[in-house]
Amino acid sequence: MVDGGGGNGARPAGERSTAELMQQAGEQVSRLVRAELALARADLAQRGRQAGMGAGLVGGGGLLALYGIGALVLAGIAGLATVLPDWLAALLVGVALLLVAGGLALAARRRFRQAAPPPSPAVVGSLRQDLTAVSAAVAERPRP
Repeated sequence: MVDGGGGNGARPAGERSTAELMQQAGEQVSRLVRAELALARADLAQRGRQAGMGAGLVGGGGLLALYGIGALVLAGIAGLATVLPDWLAALLVGVALLLVAGGLALAARRRFRQAAPPPSPAVVGSLRQDLTAVSAAVAERPRP
């Protein structure tokens, strides 16, 4: 391509009119933008595939960890069963697990309350004033 990629090939770039050069520049910019968008799309698709595979690996690891925790609970029950009856060992381990779960739930509740504190009295008062003003305006509006 002698004319710098313009595509019409009629005259060299030095002999073209300003309008032809502007048209050629517009076409080149359009091609460039399309090529950049295609590259970005391909890059995002690749990253999405990588993220999907990573999520699958995390899920598989979580499932295996869950099985591992179950095995450890069973080992704890079996260990206690050497000195206690089986049912009592299972009961004690179950109660211990429920206590830990309750403690975690309370800690989560405390964190949620810290993250979303109740609205300040100033905000509540302002909202009440707005509601009163809107209610008054609607009540005063003539009905057809």
